[in-house]
Amino acid sequence: MPFGLDHPYWVTDPKLDLDFHIREIHLAKPGMVDQLADQVSRIVGRPMDRTRPLWEVYVVDGLHSGRWALLTKYHHATIDGAAGQLMLKILTDPDADAPAPGSGPLWVTEPVPSTVELLRRTAVQLARNPFKAMRIQARLVGKVAHAAGVNSVSGAAGQAGAAVKAVARLGRPDGPRIFPTTQAPPTPWNKSITSHRRFAMRTTSLANVKALKNATGGTVNDIVMAICAGGLRQYLLSHDALPERPLRAMVPVSTRTGDEDDPWTNRVSALVAELPTNCADPLERIARCSEAMQNAKRTLDMVPADELVDLTQLSTPVLTTSAVRLASRLRLADRFAQPFNLVISNVPGPRQPRYIAGARLCHQFPVSIVTDGQGLNITVVSYLDRLDFGFIADRDLVPDVWDLADMHIDEIGRLFEASGAEWVQPPRPPHPRRGRVRRDQPDAIC
Repeated sequence: MPFGLDHPYWVTDPKLDLDFHIREIHLAKPGMVDQLADQVSRIVGRPMDRTRPLWEVYVVDGLHSGRWALLTKYHHATIDGAAGQLMLKILTDPDADAPAPGSGPLWVTEPVPSTVELLRRTAVQLARNPFKAMRIQARLVGKVAHAAGVNSVSGAAGQAGAAVKAVARLGRPDGPRIFPTTQAPPTPWNKSITSHRRFAMRTTSLANVKALKNATGGTVNDIVMAICAGGLRQYLLSHDALPERPLRAMVPVSTRTGDEDDPWTNRVSALVAELPTNCADPLERIARCSEAMQNAKRTLDMVPADELVDLTQLSTPVLTTSAVRLASRLRLADRFAQPFNLVISNVPGPRQPRYIAGARLCHQFPVSIVTDGQGLNITVVSYLDRLDFGFIADRDLVPDVWDLADMHIDEIGRLFEASGAEWVQPPRPPHPRRGRVRRDQPDAIC
């Protein structure tokens, strides 16, 4: 948009070059999984060309097991995790012998708006923003007050004040305070990031996680959070960097209802929950993760996510972009504490096998993003009967990300030992760090 006065509009690219967007990479021998991870790290660390559609696809062959990998890279401004799963469904088939798709309708591009037309749209949008803001504010205050049980307060100011007080303690005068009064404790990765990344991947049995859930009374997500809390605790202990206070994780939450007119959007809110990394007892970590997630979900339920998402559309891009760039240039993440330590995302994936050109999709390892102040991201995707973990980090802040990944898998064993739960699928034999797969164990990554 001219001068960054309004948010960009999506248009079809009249000069789409598929050769630019779809690329092939061949791994050098022996084609180990850590070589694949190194290539992923280099690819996701490169900024995307914003003069072209914001997506790339890489076909990677040369893996020693005879398998190949498909890396899809797209800008988070285009789609979120749920839309990414929809994209996977489009790219894959439900059966190995699915017929090749026929030719679709002729692709027709739309004309790119002129600068004058873009300025006209911007003027209309800016004129509407004040009225839109008032409507959103009224809905936001009313919904928060109603959710908090404050229905008798008259007047917007009084209603807002009473609502905030009620939400701050979950609607109960003696309830636990859920608005944090302090920032997250510092960790090695809560600093300004570089343009270089490290990536690691690990997988575990979903049936084993469900066995832990049944033995401890939590949910699958509680167990995932407890695995992360334990793995991060061991990593920080090994670096003599474990804070006395628990870490805080930002957990994205989809606000999709299924009734969206356009599925290719971002409809994501978030909650912030404590990770009991300062707790030595594995079972207590599960209990505290469960309590923290319940409190965070109650908070999210009381704050209308749709209205908050709509509010973000009222900002002026030129101001927000300038502020973000200035903060990065001044390395403010090195000077100030952060509201949370990392992002942990749990995305539901297909429960039935998917195929590409007859080849079965074995794993779906997620590759997310990191930002200034949060140089580590853990994303988990459920696929078939397992959970696939993707660990992405700044190359300098978390140089031993494979060790961190292995510590998360080790934590599962500690949870089984502490809970007395029965393994549904026996754990695989130990294997060397950094994902180097023995030739007699082609699936040791699992």
